[in-house]
Amino acid sequence: QVQLVESGGGLVQPGGSLRLSCAASGSIFSIYDMGWYRQAPGKQREVAATISSAGSANYAESVKGRFTISRDGAKNTVYLQMNSLKPEDTAVYYCYAVLRGLGSHFGEDHWGQGTQVTVSS
Repeated sequence: QVQLVESGGGLVQPGGSLRLSCAASGSIFSIYDMGWYRQAPGKQREVAATISSAGSANYAESVKGRFTISRDGAKNTVYLQMNSLKPEDTAVYYCYAVLRGLGSHFGEDHWGQGTQVTVSS
């Protein structure tokens, strides 16, 4: 069994910062891409940022220059540093990983349970 556990969400004022963390645990052979998606009320889930196993990052246009994704391979953890937050960043943020479990021959998608980020004065 594999679990992705997120932490770091909360309420922040516009212009503020938050740092999300997501740790993968369980019977893991290898982790490939990791990332963060978000879903605002009444909207579809969308990608915020992704990072490859080599450390190559990609960002949605709406978060470029404000969000930074990083990962710690030794800890199987991905982070999302969010600065200059705006009310439109309010959403549930989901951690995502493509990983190969022990005994498996291919990578599969795994999702965290989500963490709420609310940007409001």
